[in-house]
Amino acid sequence: PDKVEDRTGHMLALNAQTGLIFLAFRGSAETKRLIFEATQGNPIYNFHCSNSVKQMVWRVSLTENFIRAFAEIPALYIADGHHRMESAKLARKTLREQNPNHTGAEDYNFVVAGMFPSEDLQILAYNRVVKDLNGLTTDEFFERVRAHFFVAETAEKTPRTRGEFCLYLDGKWYKLKFAIDSVQQLNVIENLDVSILQNYLLAPVLGIDDPRTNKRIGFVGGARGVAELEKFVDEGTAKLAFSMFPTTMEDLFAVSDMDEIMPPKSTWFEPKLKDGLLVHLI
Repeated sequence: PDKVEDRTGHMLALNAQTGLIFLAFRGSAETKRLIFEATQGNPIYNFHCSNSVKQMVWRVSLTENFIRAFAEIPALYIADGHHRMESAKLARKTLREQNPNHTGAEDYNFVVAGMFPSEDLQILAYNRVVKDLNGLTTDEFFERVRAHFFVAETAEKTPRTRGEFCLYLDGKWYKLKFAIDSVQQLNVIENLDVSILQNYLLAPVLGIDDPRTNKRIGFVGGARGVAELEKFVDEGTAKLAFSMFPTTMEDLFAVSDMDEIMPPKSTWFEPKLKDGLLVHLI
């Protein structure tokens, strides 16, 4: 993807990684205690960003207890930063080919990352906007949607639970509830809300087979709120918008533990560490 190529070129031009890989892990009482103790002193960085998010960094002394506790973490999960990881891999390949004395210990063999216990992370919804009804009238659209969803007008703008979606179209909000009885049993990935919407509405009804490449669909991070979705539709930038129920950390862990990959645009983490906060020279 263009993002990967751009980041790879950026790393090679600067000989540095400037954006952290966002990692999650299942925390323990010991890691929680150590993190608490490490953050009691004065931070080396402490400032507010333009979006009112406070960024704080402490320098940690790597005591034996700290090293042992984190070495015992069975798995780290990439919550955000897959493109950065792929770019770091490609940059490493280039630099390795240019280094006849490669040993594996060079800085380009490592990535800069932030590790966070899952209980401290919040996944927000990753909402969708679509430019048109794929040639359908509004009545035809809803007729096809009802093949797999119960549809009703609503005053609510955000889903209350998984399997529910809120749709904004022609100035009105609708609640869509997936009719699980209409399909065979779903696996872990197929049961994700982003998969349900994609497989039973976006692809068959609106003709959006690949959301990563289709130019008729856009994605809006949950931090921007449903007012942003209404704005897209009311101003004519999009024809309809979908307000999603957030994916859970356990969903992410379950998919990863199966050696599978989360569907595109399924998680939006907020807040995030600022790019350039920590720089790793390669």
